[in-house]
Amino acid sequence: MTNYTGIQGQNILIVSSDPANPTEGQIWYNSTSNLLKGYANVVTNAFASGGNLNTARNNLASAGTGTQTAALGFGGTPNDSNTSTGATESYNGTSWTSSPNSLSTARQTSGGAGTATAALCISGYRLGSPTQTAEVESWNGTSWSPSPNVNTKRLAGTGSGIQTSALFFGGFDDPPGAPVATESWNGSSWTSVNSLNTGRFFIAGFGTQTATIAAGGDASGQTAATESWNGTSWTTVSSLNTARKMASGFGIQTLGVATGGNTPPDSKSAATELWNGTSWTSNPTGLATARQQAAGAGTQTAGINFGGLASPGTTTATEEWTGSAVAVRTITTS
Repeated sequence: MTNYTGIQGQNILIVSSDPANPTEGQIWYNSTSNLLKGYANVVTNAFASGGNLNTARNNLASAGTGTQTAALGFGGTPNDSNTSTGATESYNGTSWTSSPNSLSTARQTSGGAGTATAALCISGYRLGSPTQTAEVESWNGTSWSPSPNVNTKRLAGTGSGIQTSALFFGGFDDPPGAPVATESWNGSSWTSVNSLNTGRFFIAGFGTQTATIAAGGDASGQTAATESWNGTSWTTVSSLNTARKMASGFGIQTLGVATGGNTPPDSKSAATELWNGTSWTSNPTGLATARQQAAGAGTQTAGINFGGLASPGTTTATEEWTGSAVAVRTITTS
């Protein structure tokens, strides 16, 4: 006779209401609704080809908070050259249009914040002396104009938020040293606030001035470290599944995407991960074109990734992300 006494399963949590922040794969029994439930992807999240940039470039910045169909790309390193550009392009969900008005200071590895019609280009690297610039420029939908400088010039810093309420974090000064402080923008001036717990640059970031995620980056090599900003300080939270630098991110503090980048030992990546406010989940599919130093905009359900350094060189490719956040699903049994 078969002996079943050694078979053991897992206990299922019994709760009166669904957990506020479940993790993917978690299962529970809701005693109020008398239903067995779980937290899982309901569709396959994936990228599809979008319209190409007019100017191939990497190390560009972006603005496009909250939308896939209205984004801005600006600055960067064009066509595998050792130069910087001020070129600005806008995306309408189908194609990119080059603006006749470029950044006043051509630059790369800047931070970006805002929307397609109200954006900030923050600090970055330019040709000249000094190579790092503290300059900030403001976009009104048609042209760029000078805005108050950041307190600490840097390259490879990351921006989040909107034109009148932004955050700028990470990066390093020249010569390369310890990555520098976080600065908060109130629409008229920059204030230095608490630094990241893990100093780094080339970070994938997304969110608002008071609720931002900083994921990955270069901290003497690729890191998986993730931190959450609450408007006052940074808190270390669950790490990425794949350590990377030079990735792009888009979304909000509780629902975001990190994609692409450079992974150990030195490889361009297509890997994509989803953030649910608590932890990262590796998506089964990634970018069609593995790349680093690209830009991103949009939300976890509708975003874009564009430009970057691919193989064999700088690319104009844009990929549109269509996703569905993981959600609570009722589990039926028979």
